[in-house]
Amino acid sequence: MIHTQTPSALRLSGLSAGYAGHPVLNSVTCAIPSDKVTAIIGANGSGKSTLLAVLAGVLTPSAGTVQRATDHQPAFVVQHTAVPATLPITVRQTVAMGRWAHRGPWRRLSRTDRDIIDTCLDRLGITDLAPRRLDTLSGGQRQRALLAQALAQQAQLLLLDEPAAGLDTVTQQEISRTIREISADGVTVVQATHDAEEAARADHCLYLSRGTLLAEGAPDDVLPRYRSLAPRSDQQIVVRT
Repeated sequence: MIHTQTPSALRLSGLSAGYAGHPVLNSVTCAIPSDKVTAIIGANGSGKSTLLAVLAGVLTPSAGTVQRATDHQPAFVVQHTAVPATLPITVRQTVAMGRWAHRGPWRRLSRTDRDIIDTCLDRLGITDLAPRRLDTLSGGQRQRALLAQALAQQAQLLLLDEPAAGLDTVTQQEISRTIREISADGVTVVQATHDAEEAARADHCLYLSRGTLLAEGAPDDVLPRYRSLAPRSDQQIVVRT
């Protein structure tokens, strides 16, 4: 449970957003605690990805405000399916792109940059995959490469769009464990999921339904309402083996 005095990494007030005149989020007001894992839960189409896009700064809200702690610049990790499988770059090159925020895409990597890249590869257990191209990897391996890229940014706010969706159970568990380890290191993590079991491991939950925030708080308080209202098919990720 989040103590009332826990500082907030993000504060949203009356936030509305959508695409091409199609509203998705409707006047969302909430707080996301610092250095904790927050799970955004809800059925498909509830606005989870849209909310992450606003928090990442890639989508401008149509109304309302987002207040971010000054040291919480975001790193946004999309689903592995959103990255073209045929992209002709290696795993190491993918992770190295995370250093662009500090050095730009054209400057030579420093020894510090290379050390950070090596550390991120090791943390995600993909050091041996470093020379391989993305198009030779499984979905779980690509997702870990994308997460390592985000870690290489050394951002204090990590945004994840259903990072375990479509992955086998073992990989889901590995990614879930890594997320909690990252949070324990002082990083604020916000992940979208419709997996109630994964949300139960979070410190804080936001429950969206049709773009409206129905509940906010500790998983033990929010998940019973989610389980009672959301269709059963939207409460667990379909695993592809």
